[in-house]
Amino acid sequence: MRYLIRSVKYFLYLFIILSLMIAVLMALNLVESDLDKLFVNGRDSLWQIALLMAVFAAIYPRFGYTTRFVPMAGSFEELRPAAVEMMKASGYILEKEAEGSLSFRRRSPLSRAMKMFEDRISFTHALGGWNIEGHSRDVMVIASKLRG
Repeated sequence: MRYLIRSVKYFLYLFIILSLMIAVLMALNLVESDLDKLFVNGRDSLWQIALLMAVFAAIYPRFGYTTRFVPMAGSFEELRPAAVEMMKASGYILEKEAEGSLSFRRRSPLSRAMKMFEDRISFTHALGGWNIEGHSRDVMVIASKLRG
């Protein structure tokens, strides 16, 4: 279900960005204002563009989000303070805590919006370290910070 929600959000963000770009180009008179003249296939191009955006939106969550294991010695109680401090220093706040897991969100509303409100980073204590789940780029940065 999470995959579908991320795909729909990404499709909507792509649609909004493309629409804004076309509107700005039209407002600056850099392109034709008539959609039939703007695109090679006229208005028929709109569904083709939407289909292409849907394909990208369907693929993106597969590569945009990941889980990474970071080996660290210690129990949950021993590793928790260092993880919370490192995440605070990285611009995250502790959202919720359950037995053996931590969930963080970005502190800045603008940063959250730029991540489509899919900014959650989850830490789950596993035998010998943390399983970190979230946006691929953020997970890689956090994993490298934890390794030291």
